[in-house]
Amino acid sequence: MQTILVLGAGLSSSSLIRYLLENSEDQQWTVRIVDQHLETVESKINGHSNGVALSFNALDRNERKPEIEKADLVISMLPARFHIEVAEDCIELKKSLITPSYISPEMRSLDQQAKDAGIVIMNEIGVDPGIDHMSAMKVIDEIKERGGEITSFKSFTGGLIAPENDDNPWNYKFTWNPRNVVLAGQGGAASFLRNHRFKHIPYNRLFGRLDYMSVEGYGDFVGYANRDSLKYRSTYGLENIPTIFRGTLRRPGYCEAWNVFIELGMTDDTYKMEGTENMTPRQFANTFLPYHASKTVEQKFKEFIREDRMHLYDKFEWLGLFADEPIVGIKDASPAQVLQKILVDKLSLNDGDKDMIVMIHEFEFELNNESHKIVSHMVNIGEDQMYTSMSNTVGLPVAICAKKILTGEITDKGVTLPVKKHLYLPILEELETFNIKFIEKELVLN
Repeated sequence: MQTILVLGAGLSSSSLIRYLLENSEDQQWTVRIVDQHLETVESKINGHSNGVALSFNALDRNERKPEIEKADLVISMLPARFHIEVAEDCIELKKSLITPSYISPEMRSLDQQAKDAGIVIMNEIGVDPGIDHMSAMKVIDEIKERGGEITSFKSFTGGLIAPENDDNPWNYKFTWNPRNVVLAGQGGAASFLRNHRFKHIPYNRLFGRLDYMSVEGYGDFVGYANRDSLKYRSTYGLENIPTIFRGTLRRPGYCEAWNVFIELGMTDDTYKMEGTENMTPRQFANTFLPYHASKTVEQKFKEFIREDRMHLYDKFEWLGLFADEPIVGIKDASPAQVLQKILVDKLSLNDGDKDMIVMIHEFEFELNNESHKIVSHMVNIGEDQMYTSMSNTVGLPVAICAKKILTGEITDKGVTLPVKKHLYLPILEELETFNIKFIEKELVLN
């Protein structure tokens, strides 16, 4: 029997754990799963004979290392900032490691140590990053093999609500960490290339400069820029490409309304407000509006958003932004924390709701003196609130990669990510059996 150690049994681990257990008989695996909440692990193992539920502090090296020593492979589903410590243990104990997170500079610096230890540390193998890399590289390599020269690459991913459960004026519900949604785009300007020109969008303009696109059968989407698209030139072997852009997808209208929160200052997380434990949404909104002796909060809000954006007003009214019931359970909170509480109360998934992942790639290239464009898209809808689309698209690539490492199909060493053909092709092929598949359409532009 081979032993797999999974650190973390949160939402993104559900589909990973199911896959590992379903394959454990054929592959002769024991799957040991650690989480601070033992009942969470037990519910996901669901009595499977090859699953072992563990509860200890996975952030404590003294508690973690004995379990790593027992394992043939470690999968870290912990928050990204903790991966580096796990990686150092895996190098010391010569155990391969998989994480779905971005390769940090600290992780990259371990490359030679991992090679010397004879192990692979596979990163960026979730959905974004992960499936985005693999599906993009498949098309990029195919274009290059045809002799094409890629002139533009744009990629967009969004975690959204399934169309059948899209029942609010924001056309959005939280399908992932709400705090990350509220703070999206902060921490530096978005940087990308368009026609050999470096472009930078500061946070206060981010949600106002959008790309527009549609997916047949699923309607219209808008995309706002991710923080750093430039580093992907080297990741994808496109160092001299004129245009490269990565973004996040939302439904039309969302970004325009979100801009109002930014303009008001409601997404600021840098200071604490007094008296928030007794504050109502109405008082919170009024905090950011000018004082006036006789005008109502609604009147002042309408003046702020101006006549040309009055079509957005219903979105804020629906959220309960002008309600007079206290916001419960938040003391000395930042504006972003109060806003998050208001949003979570209205934009959380209802029983029976399903989430949806949408990914769209657009490639432009020159071939035989003609301009071509390929649009590749993937839409995946979750099964339920345990096996969400987010859980499937994050967890299944990790699980498939784990199988291929343990069977010896993946023999790479060092700190890496799945952008080589021998890595991405078999993983993409198996993902298609789970209805995670891309539809491509090619056009000749002239």
